[in-house]
Amino acid sequence: MDNYGSSQHPYGYPNPYLSPGNTPPYPPPPDPYAPTPYAYPPNHQHSFNYSYPPPPPPHSSAPYSSHMDYSYPPPPPPPHSSAPYSGHIDYSYPPPPPPTTSSAGSYDFHWPQPPHTYPYPHQAPPEWSVTAGGVSQTSDSFNPPHSSAYPPLDDLMSNVRLSDNNQPSAPPLTHSVSIPNQEKRNEFYGYPSHSSSSLDQGDPSRLSASSDDSVHSQSLQIVPAQHKGSLRVLLLHGNLDIWVHGAKKPSKHGHVPQDFGGYVWEIACENPVWEQHFNVPVAHHAAEVHFVVKDSDVVGSQLIGIVAIPVEQIYSGEKVQGTYPILNSNGKPCKPGAVLRVSIQYIPMERLIMYHQGVGAGPDYIGVPSTYFPLRKGGTVTLYQDAHVPDGCLPNIVLDHGMYYAHGKCWHDIFDAIRQAQRLVYITGWSVWHKVRLVRDAGHASNFTLGDLLRTKSQEGVRVLLLVWDDPTSRSILGYKMDGVMATHDEETRRFFKHSSVQVLLCPRIAGKRNSWAKQKEVGTIYTHHQKTVIVDADAGNNKRKIVAFVGGLDLCDGRYDTPHHPLFRTLQTLHKDDYHNPTFTGNTGGCPREPWHDLHSKIDGPAAYDVLKNFEERWLRAAKPNGIKKLKSSDDDALLKLDRIRDIIDASNAPSIGDDNPEAWHVQIFRSIDSNSVKGFPKDPKDASSKNLVCGKNVLIDMSIHTAYVKAIRAAQHYIYIENQYFIGSSYNWSQHKDLGANNLIPMEIALKIAAKIRANERFAVYIVIPMWPEGVPTGAATQRILFWQHKTMQMMYETIYKALVEVGLEAAFSPQDYLNFFCLGNREAVDMYENITVTGTPPPANSPQAISRNNRRFMIYVHSKGMIVDDEYVILGSANINQRSMEGTRDTEIAMGAYQPHHTWARRQSYPRGQIHGYRMSLWAEHTGTIEDFFLQPESLECVRRVRTMGELNWKQFSANDVTEMRGHLLKYPVEVDRKGKVRSLPGQEEFPDVGGKIVGSFIAIQENLTI
Repeated sequence: MDNYGSSQHPYGYPNPYLSPGNTPPYPPPPDPYAPTPYAYPPNHQHSFNYSYPPPPPPHSSAPYSSHMDYSYPPPPPPPHSSAPYSGHIDYSYPPPPPPTTSSAGSYDFHWPQPPHTYPYPHQAPPEWSVTAGGVSQTSDSFNPPHSSAYPPLDDLMSNVRLSDNNQPSAPPLTHSVSIPNQEKRNEFYGYPSHSSSSLDQGDPSRLSASSDDSVHSQSLQIVPAQHKGSLRVLLLHGNLDIWVHGAKKPSKHGHVPQDFGGYVWEIACENPVWEQHFNVPVAHHAAEVHFVVKDSDVVGSQLIGIVAIPVEQIYSGEKVQGTYPILNSNGKPCKPGAVLRVSIQYIPMERLIMYHQGVGAGPDYIGVPSTYFPLRKGGTVTLYQDAHVPDGCLPNIVLDHGMYYAHGKCWHDIFDAIRQAQRLVYITGWSVWHKVRLVRDAGHASNFTLGDLLRTKSQEGVRVLLLVWDDPTSRSILGYKMDGVMATHDEETRRFFKHSSVQVLLCPRIAGKRNSWAKQKEVGTIYTHHQKTVIVDADAGNNKRKIVAFVGGLDLCDGRYDTPHHPLFRTLQTLHKDDYHNPTFTGNTGGCPREPWHDLHSKIDGPAAYDVLKNFEERWLRAAKPNGIKKLKSSDDDALLKLDRIRDIIDASNAPSIGDDNPEAWHVQIFRSIDSNSVKGFPKDPKDASSKNLVCGKNVLIDMSIHTAYVKAIRAAQHYIYIENQYFIGSSYNWSQHKDLGANNLIPMEIALKIAAKIRANERFAVYIVIPMWPEGVPTGAATQRILFWQHKTMQMMYETIYKALVEVGLEAAFSPQDYLNFFCLGNREAVDMYENITVTGTPPPANSPQAISRNNRRFMIYVHSKGMIVDDEYVILGSANINQRSMEGTRDTEIAMGAYQPHHTWARRQSYPRGQIHGYRMSLWAEHTGTIEDFFLQPESLECVRRVRTMGELNWKQFSANDVTEMRGHLLKYPVEVDRKGKVRSLPGQEEFPDVGGKIVGSFIAIQENLTI
């Protein structure tokens, strides 16, 4: 393994990981909280200098004693010179401490049981209505459909899921009903008119408590319900096992759209039989479950009636089944004899064994069940942070077996992979710019642009295909060129390759012909193709070629090249001379800071790479499908290479793999958010959707496996979760306001409930979430302010949930919600450099403009574009998907992600802290962000680590926001909001807006709700 500890700096700016010399440390901050009763072994800090004050003395002797000379350098040398790397690192990890006893499988989780009262006595929650297929706001009458965030699930009744998305408009089960008066309660709820033994269909097999084998689990929606007398609101956290057998006389064209999982099944007859099974993850406070029945009109759907089952009936975990009358808004049967035959069973989290052991060990572990692509075993994975990591930039990190973590060079590796390809280069991107230079470091810099490289490879006979999102605002009409609002360079790149053998398909985001004109316009205008992949053939030995794929958050375009230094000014005339990017500023940007860019990416070598290839092929075939008059012309379908006809390329069935006995082996699984309007190859008949683990929506089949993967990983987490993501919005059904917004993905609520469960079990757990300081663009803009507002609501909901759990067990005085959950952002500040040579041309911006103020204060955020999560140092998810509705729903932005682990480096295998590549990746990211490494980082769930990292972030924010300009050595900033001990989230006193650029930090909402910002 390469040792990067003795290289020179290639850029002539300081290495932030060298000793600061005589830089005075900050005074130690007081410990604001009482000592913890949790018996976690404390650690001594490393005995090297760093820019943070020492933490409070540990309560007992520490088992760790590693040393590192790891500090900051003097001012930078002149340009084009190099400074030797002088930090000696002796960074050896001690043996891990004995594992703590976990009671995850049997913790005392107090589920509210009838007739007990709601467990949070200090704040009675609002009532919720959970609808099968979709949850809509309960009212005294049926609500008209809202604009749909999900595809309308009205036409097909196929499967039921918990919707991580709210479909305010018309998913099949998106509209609920409440009773106008209490007298009608029994009639309205439609208790079964037949016992389970009198069902027309045979009783389906009962789902075991440890099973999660159904794909139907992602689209149920929850919205606040009006108070309904004695109906009790209970927390459903687990899975709903649902069978929808059939209906009698629901309407002329019987169809029960169920919005539980976005599955809809359509049978045009009076007595439809569906026999559909759904396994729906739930994380909702609910009073009832609703099955909504609609007609099967092609355009629009009429609400026929509803079947409502009180949560109290299913809360015990017993199966409830029967034939229920379909009732109208008045609580009367919608039609004589109209009934729905269903069975439903609630399986709480403590009975779902698959979530109790983290990532499973052994050959029988199947990964995330019920997804389009299965778990692929025996591959290798390279994990990347930022587009490039120069030699010596980050410290050595020791792994098991005396190995060191290797810091990958992402764009360098992509450049080499394309250069060495002999058969194919396939690229997908939200943006691909032919002018970008992938290799820029000293000694290896290449004048070859991406466009030059791809054209050269195509001339060598390599099949080069580019599948790029077609920005509808960028056009070239009669010679008039418009770059487009998003500046993706799509038309520019297409024109560059026009007369070459490189084939470029500009792919618009389309909604499908059977959707309404309004829906087609919304999808085509608002949503995008967001996947970022590079697929090449590579040497497999023995004169054979194999498929290798890159997957992550980095587009091959301008503004993305960066290193862990994240410079603002020092590279404006060198590395970023022709690559300035900062969309926060308008007008003259001369002398202004660039926007640093932090991202995560990966390389997959092994069987899972062929699934990335299949995704490209399915998308290419759909995008290349001739439409209209183009049908008379030749199709682009034959552009794809038929691998089975190329003898030297190993096909997917024979993909090379590494044996399980190799400690460096990886198991990898590919996930997507995508629908049948964007791929070719999904089943034609919705009845076959379940065989491919797809969700059925109205006129569309949906792959929502990214959301499924996140939910499973969070539920299986035992110690900590670390997230970096460009957005963090979700679980709006549990917000205090705007419950019907439609941002219904379960991820924030699942995280909050995970922490709450650990608090009740008296176990430590910690969550670290890194997001941008503000969404890219102008922070005072209306859209940006709305996103920040939704983000604030998400934070508030999570902290309040944690506080309630602390109150429930009587620990609210001992601990704060921030002892479990913390939000961070990244920023940088550069002191004036005597060697800088920044020239400003044109009319300078006004003195009070964001440009001028940022230039004078020499600070700017580091834009977090990452889309990744690490769980327990044993499992990693990363890709193109943000944590918001756009990325998780499957019918909005198209996304791809990978989930991976090393079977030799899991808690289940080691019974102690894993020390594999994922551990090294997380430690490397933390070293980049904090500018140091401490022993506390080895136990991220510990209270000492949580408080230490938060203190670092608070000190860095003070330095970032101070009037005095000083060089920042760490980039991790505590997100600039105040969280009190009761979980209330407010602006920092006196710092309600972002420094220099303005805009309310907690956002604002003064416009109508829309789908763009969620």
